[in-house]
Amino acid sequence: QVQLVESGGGLVQPGGSLRLSCTVSGFTFSLYTMNWYRRAPGKEREFVATVSTGGSANYADSVKGRFTIIRDNIKNTVYLQMNSLKAEDTAMYYCNTVRRNYNYWGQGTQVTVSS
Repeated sequence: QVQLVESGGGLVQPGGSLRLSCTVSGFTFSLYTMNWYRRAPGKEREFVATVSTGGSANYADSVKGRFTIIRDNIKNTVYLQMNSLKAEDTAMYYCNTVRRNYNYWGQGTQVTVSS
């Protein structure tokens, strides 16, 4: 059974940092690209970052230079290090992978940036 479990969200002040984690089970983690998405209140879900099986990363323009996605194939975990957080980063953050043409999602972790 494929499972993606996010953690690490919370309330942080503008300019602060958080590290999100997504631990997966039920498939061979190292063989799949991993992604982070987010959904802000009243908005569509949007792409945040992706990391390939080889560790190459790409980011949405809105987070480039502030967020870093890293994978640990030993721990079956993908991380999203978020620095210089802004109020507009407030959203539910979701971990995602596509396996056999099916999208798998975690339950999400809430990030709130507010003073």
